[in-house]
Amino acid sequence: MTFSILARDETGAFGMAVTSSSPCVAARCLHLRCGVGVVASQNITDPRFGGWLLDRLAGGDSADEALAGLREHDGTTDYRQLAVIGARGAPAVHSGARTLGVHHARTSQDAAAAGNLLAGTGVVDAVLDGFRSATGELEQRLLAALKAGLAAGGEAGDLRSAGLAVVRDAGWAETDLRVDWSEAPISDLEALLEVWLPQRRDYVTRGIDPGTAPAYGVPGDE
Repeated sequence: MTFSILARDETGAFGMAVTSSSPCVAARCLHLRCGVGVVASQNITDPRFGGWLLDRLAGGDSADEALAGLREHDGTTDYRQLAVIGARGAPAVHSGARTLGVHHARTSQDAAAAGNLLAGTGVVDAVLDGFRSATGELEQRLLAALKAGLAAGGEAGDLRSAGLAVVRDAGWAETDLRVDWSEAPISDLEALLEVWLPQRRDYVTRGIDPGTAPAYGVPGDE
């Protein structure tokens, strides 16, 4: 009931975008950590896997090694679809034998896409290809990937939620946007990103160096 795109870029940023027919998908499926990596835990989701896999990456595992360790650690991975990207090495994906409906996963050098309960396997191909052909900031490329997946057929059912997050070097997610229930979650996410991106750097400055931060420009801010 979900498809997603994970990526890292040449600056060391990690990001993920995800959409689903279920509510609040990003709260359960999207996991990332500055300087470490990004993890998608989806299908019949166990959100605890995100932190577990990121800890393994932080400890020096490759993406493949982290997934292998999880399969040894937990007996439910047949029900899970997972994707992992660390700071170095190739991305890795896992679709368990009990992954729901039409499902597919693909990787490239710095990105991975995965989905389940899809209209067709070409949705995941479109997501990855859409990311690779997009331009702009990492957030914009991740959104373009979701839009490409939707144009290719999306899920078998209607999408209802979406989320997008990116970590760089601030120490927190510099972008963390969620549409938890909507008739058009990807369109709503795009509108939210258009509002957020011009302000993103200002909010990082307010956190790190408030003495030099720009004014908020709201009533009462003098």
